[in-house]
Amino acid sequence: MSLKIFGGKSSTPDSVSNNIKLAIATSVFHPNLKFVIDIEGSGNILLQDTKTGFEIFEPNAIVKYLSATSKNGSNDVFKKTPQELKLWDFLNSKSNNLANLPLEFSKADAQSVAQIFTFGTVYPVFSKLTPEQQQSTPLYPWFKEFSQIPAVAKAIKDATSHIKIERVKEKNTGESHVAKGVALEKLDPSVKIAPKADERNILITSALPYVNNVPHLGNIVGSVLSADIYSRYCKQRGYNTLFVCGTDEYGTATETKALEEKVTPRQLCDKYNKIHKEVYDWFQIGFDHFGRTTTEKQTEIAQDIFMKLHKNGYLEEQVMKQLYCPVHNGYLADRYVEGECPKCHYEDARGDQCDKCGGLLDPFELINPRCKLDNATPEPRNSKHVFISLDKLEPKLREWVEKASTEGKWSKNSKTITNSWLREGLKPRCITRDLKWGTPVPLEGFTDKVLYVWFDAPIGYISITANYTDDWEAWWKNPEQVQLYQFMGKDNVPFHTVVFPSSEIGTGDNWTLLHHLNTTEYLQYEGGKFSKSRGVGVFGNNAKETGVSPSVWRYYLASIRPESQDAQFSWLD
Repeated sequence: MSLKIFGGKSSTPDSVSNNIKLAIATSVFHPNLKFVIDIEGSGNILLQDTKTGFEIFEPNAIVKYLSATSKNGSNDVFKKTPQELKLWDFLNSKSNNLANLPLEFSKADAQSVAQIFTFGTVYPVFSKLTPEQQQSTPLYPWFKEFSQIPAVAKAIKDATSHIKIERVKEKNTGESHVAKGVALEKLDPSVKIAPKADERNILITSALPYVNNVPHLGNIVGSVLSADIYSRYCKQRGYNTLFVCGTDEYGTATETKALEEKVTPRQLCDKYNKIHKEVYDWFQIGFDHFGRTTTEKQTEIAQDIFMKLHKNGYLEEQVMKQLYCPVHNGYLADRYVEGECPKCHYEDARGDQCDKCGGLLDPFELINPRCKLDNATPEPRNSKHVFISLDKLEPKLREWVEKASTEGKWSKNSKTITNSWLREGLKPRCITRDLKWGTPVPLEGFTDKVLYVWFDAPIGYISITANYTDDWEAWWKNPEQVQLYQFMGKDNVPFHTVVFPSSEIGTGDNWTLLHHLNTTEYLQYEGGKFSKSRGVGVFGNNAKETGVSPSVWRYYLASIRPESQDAQFSWLD
């Protein structure tokens, strides 16, 4: 054989589980191939073809590859069986008690890929139990029979010869405890992930979903699912990885939605933050921390950035004409003004962007503008605001964009959108709003205003990290050791490649700036557009209600991910 196969050196439950799977598959499918635990290596598992350089590093994929390439193998093993899907959903669920494991094996079979997966998964748990505890679990008869198969027994010896598995001290296990079964181990949430010297440290964010509605499939595939897939990849490769996200909760849209639902903005945010978290949990999105932007840390960090920009001369005052709704007596966010697009004449364009042609708009450009909330004709009014001087920051930003987009291999649409802004030349941009619901502006003369959500929201990545760990600056002010990867839909690009990095650069602090930006085009719904505001499409709760496994949803969405052009969701698919 030209294959080499290595197991990891770590003694965590995951690495023990992976080593067991690989050792069994090697022993059963390729008995002439030697399984080795790489004590001196990186600790990552690996299957390598020494002739071609072909490598696989995901343990379950390696097991399937070994099965498919064995004498009696079949390529059918690359199709997920119902048993595997049940196992996968169970392992990613909150209810991870072995007594509830939804699998039944009538006979131990070491040729079964699903049984190898299951045995490897539960082995670290069984190894820590007393004989009495083992016998109390429903899986025990099968587990015992499987472990006594000669090839499996040999594999267990090979996989555990360099791994110390501590048996837990026997505790008081009354009948009620035994009846509940034994829970699989989870990482201790009190241990915070921190950058490590001389290792690859990856910080991953997905665009903060806005909190005023249930996320739809377009939101999920464009940001959180894409980021989750990359996070899983990084962690499987052994990179030190932190994946954060949370709900974006400030702004006019929240105030307006709260008016619609006759609740306070805080009540609205509490409601939808919980809904978002439930949807992402069901989709098995593995955030290391999921937070929100309405926190004291957000206020502290956003105001600090604002005041440093002010001190360094990158803020200026301007009088801005805004649209005001005389019916509900409030200024309108750009997205809450609707009308006819002056470029393509789409009748339902928003004041910030046209969903049909993608053009960026000023709400005053709209033909026959109307308030989205009550269809009233808005009135123009003047108000004094603070602008960030993007024109002064442009030379430094251009230099950074050229370097980062090349080194970080930004996706094509990320570079195209960013360069279109730079080609037109940057102009001062308003970063305050006449609202009550938002981060207060910490500047005399503007204390009745709040920070504009598109200035404030990207800072949420930082504050969410700060609410996860007090040592947040080790991630966000450590560009020498940390690489920042961000995932989003293409409509969010300019705020992450122009406004946010300009704000960071303007403070003069040593920020961890964007390394790689990965963006998607739009996911369309049955030939039309997904729309949260219009209730068109498939929303997170709808996906759950179908009864289809979240693993199937994840696979389908990943398979149609709109990488370089719009993709279509189809119920027929």
